[in-house]
Amino acid sequence: MCPFLALHLRTAKGRQAPLALCPGDPDRARLAAAELLEGARTVTEARGLLGFTGRYRGVPVTIQATGMGGGSAAIVVHELIELGARVLVRAGSTGGLQEDLPLGAIVVADRAVADDGAGLALTGGEAPSPDAAISDALARAAGAAGHRVARGTVVSTDLFYDPEPGRNEAWRARGILSVEMEAAVLFALAQRHGARAGCVLTVSNRLAGEPGWMGRNALAAAGVEVCRVGLEALVAA
Repeated sequence: MCPFLALHLRTAKGRQAPLALCPGDPDRARLAAAELLEGARTVTEARGLLGFTGRYRGVPVTIQATGMGGGSAAIVVHELIELGARVLVRAGSTGGLQEDLPLGAIVVADRAVADDGAGLALTGGEAPSPDAAISDALARAAGAAGHRVARGTVVSTDLFYDPEPGRNEAWRARGILSVEMEAAVLFALAQRHGARAGCVLTVSNRLAGEPGWMGRNALAAAGVEVCRVGLEALVAA
């Protein structure tokens, strides 16, 4: 156990809010802070893991990038909780595994299966459930904004470029909605440390039916929108 708070984030308790939105992508964190927060100020740039604190609907909120994958997210989430975060929402992108999930659909994770190193180490294969009230608030916020919303199981992996044929098909057969990289770790650490957590994702690419990807501009806009949904739930939950 490191004796110092925020060894990697290199910030202090007074600079962080109890509510934390956690996109993986630092660029998404920067853009969301600029477009959605009032009075946003940079609270950390350490290791490129950008963090910003400001207000959303008058409520103090931190937007903190976690980086890609469970290993990076585990460090960031642990340190955010040490710094005083009590409610954390992952706002990210996901690859749709089911044919009826179009690009841009919103997925609210009610369960996360771990298929990554950090997630398996923390959970043994299935993460604790997220906070039900936060998940409900995420679904309400997405629905109120006119988005198509799917709720169910996601799988967390640390292989974006997966060399194993048939893995996506096996996940699909289990009814898993989509694949992403950090939810299982977030749920596990939140339960371990007495925090509350949720996860909302936008379908950036399709891995079933006719494959496809969002264009760069559309993905950037969808990233800000999923962050907005996450912020709405954070201040309501």
